[in-house]
Amino acid sequence: MLIRVRYEDNSYDMVKAWRLGEYIAAGKIVAFYRSDGWVTVGSDQLRHDKGNYTGPERRQRENNIPRAA
Repeated sequence: MLIRVRYEDNSYDMVKAWRLGEYIAAGKIVAFYRSDGWVTVGSDQLRHDKGNYTGPERRQRENNIPRAA
């Protein structure tokens, strides 16, 4: 899947979804488009921001083998 992105020089491009995190970490992208609109890197919440969720862990593996850290 391709994601629409905006670079620092205000140019736009489409990048592969699996590359998005890498480009954000490298500071190459200032914004990207997702289903609910444009996300500004550094001011809007990104998926990898953990937050303070205190509910039960629902992502357990079916075979109950603990995940590697």
